[in-house]
Amino acid sequence: MANPSMRKRMIWMLLGVGLLFGALVGYHQFGQYMMKKYLSANAAPPATVTAMPITFQTWQPEIRAVGSLRAQQSVEISPQIAGQIKKVFVRSGQKVKKGTLLIELDHDSDDARLQALQADARLAEVNYKRNEAQLKARAISQSILDESLATMDRTQAAVAEQKALIAKKRLIAPFSGTLGIVSVHTGQYLNPAQVITTLQNTSSLFVDFHLPQKFLDGLSVGQGLQIHTDAWPNETFKGRISAVDAKVDENTRNLHIEGLLENPEDRLQPGMFVSVRVNQGDLTAYLTLPQTAIGYNAYGATVFVAKSVPDQSSKTPALTAQQVFVKTGATRGDQVAILDGLHEGDLVVTSGLMKLKNGTPLIIDNHVTPANDVAPTPEEK
Repeated sequence: MANPSMRKRMIWMLLGVGLLFGALVGYHQFGQYMMKKYLSANAAPPATVTAMPITFQTWQPEIRAVGSLRAQQSVEISPQIAGQIKKVFVRSGQKVKKGTLLIELDHDSDDARLQALQADARLAEVNYKRNEAQLKARAISQSILDESLATMDRTQAAVAEQKALIAKKRLIAPFSGTLGIVSVHTGQYLNPAQVITTLQNTSSLFVDFHLPQKFLDGLSVGQGLQIHTDAWPNETFKGRISAVDAKVDENTRNLHIEGLLENPEDRLQPGMFVSVRVNQGDLTAYLTLPQTAIGYNAYGATVFVAKSVPDQSSKTPALTAQQVFVKTGATRGDQVAILDGLHEGDLVVTSGLMKLKNGTPLIIDNHVTPANDVAPTPEEK
């Protein structure tokens, strides 16, 4: 039987071990409690962002290209023969009608020769008529009449040739239009084919542009065009396809397209650089977002959706960021079409993406929002 003193020491030892074990457990639980308290106190602060619900926008499917404008009628005015300028009748930039006399070269000596040729022609005609009467009276032979007829024809042809020569020294506008810079003066000597000025009919213009061969099936004469130029950044000019080239360029595999647009106020000029949009197909509705809402990484395009989570300290649910992968489509101005990954009405973060990760608390402030215009216009500061 155990000694009472030993039993007493055993009890005290067990009590000590139990107290030590309880102290260790309590210390461990206290450490966990303090760690949770510390972590909760050092949680990530809310991120202030802009956000908007994603909605449907109706877009006109289109093909985009760049092109240049060309006058429907254009010609360089130059003389066919050499000569000295007698008088300049027009000025630079003048609008002229078809048949307007532009420049006249000196033709005084040609006029004198014309008078001599006309005199010869009149004499030849008189001789022919006299011989014709004599032949009826059997006073001359038929061969003499034939010779006089040939002489009359030859002198009349010489008169016509001289008149044509004089006409070439009078430069006439071949059609109505606007003159370019007139770079010659009275008294100046001109050589054949020397350019004097240009004449442009800009009441309507051609627009030349190229498209890859894959778009051939969707192109047809009469199809609508929208033309934009930085000279008039706030305006859209309407046109239509007037012709599609009969062959594809073997080097680029592109197709030459010719469009036509009216230009009654002469606001557009030949040679201008323009952007062209070819209307193609019916109107289509897309879910759209500002392009600033899209983030890109090695796995694809992503957005952050603001999700509601319960908040015990407030009656209003808190918002946290949730990253979602999306499939993007075409772009229009500041907007991009979302083909998959989102639903209408989802609240999407549109700016401030760089400071977000899954679960980041959000504060939405839309006092300043990113651009979201389907057809933005540049602003000059």
